[in-house]
Amino acid sequence: MPQNLNLKLLLFIIILLLVGIKSSYAQYPTVRERIQNLQDFDEKFLHYGYFFGLNEFGYKIQYVRDYSGSPILKGRGLPDIEIVKNLGFNVGLIGDMRINKFLNLRFEPGLYYSQRDFIYPTATPGLVTDQDYLREIKSTYIHLPFLVKFSSERVNNFRPFLVGGISTSFNLSSNAKNKDDNSNNIFRVIKQTYNYEIGFGIDFYLPYFKFSPSIRGVFSIDNEIIQDNDPISPWTSNIDRLFTQGLIVNFTFE
Repeated sequence: MPQNLNLKLLLFIIILLLVGIKSSYAQYPTVRERIQNLQDFDEKFLHYGYFFGLNEFGYKIQYVRDYSGSPILKGRGLPDIEIVKNLGFNVGLIGDMRINKFLNLRFEPGLYYSQRDFIYPTATPGLVTDQDYLREIKSTYIHLPFLVKFSSERVNNFRPFLVGGISTSFNLSSNAKNKDDNSNNIFRVIKQTYNYEIGFGIDFYLPYFKFSPSIRGVFSIDNEIIQDNDPISPWTSNIDRLFTQGLIVNFTFE
């Protein structure tokens, strides 16, 4: 799926969330006239749920030099590996612990599938065939986020919130222990990373359950690149540091 189409789809989902807020206000202008669903739901000390959703992961790359051979100084230069982000999906469980009226701690373990493609610039020395210029980096993550949820006052049957925290991810497709490298079309990254996350969403209180669409950014703090065996490899020798950056859209049922 083309990258610009993925971004349009995610933007469309964001617009739907905003329209949902507006329509809720328009339909129920006064709190007194609205019957609230699940009135005691947020009083539970512990509750559970599940989620499924979409993701779009990319990489932030820090280079040794640009592809004309000049060293990069203070962000100057032209690193031109094209990163194509593909739409992935995620599914998982939720554990929620109430701290007070506005604050909850959440654990949301999940399984995330994603793919990023590297297209190397034509100026890269040592690359000859079309296959040499393309690396498909498929990832299957066990993702373990520990989050703090900050909720606003409930208005009728919806409640906006902010969420943030830390997470760790185990990449089951990292190839970290594989002795083969890009010379055999194997791109290697480290198996475990630590991340920070921040996002927002809306709780919709329906008659029998709570439905919560949310959007969250994920940012790795670990350098993930594993260099090829050849110190002058055309695929990795010019990559100094590699960090995952991703966007997650989850649909939660509690």
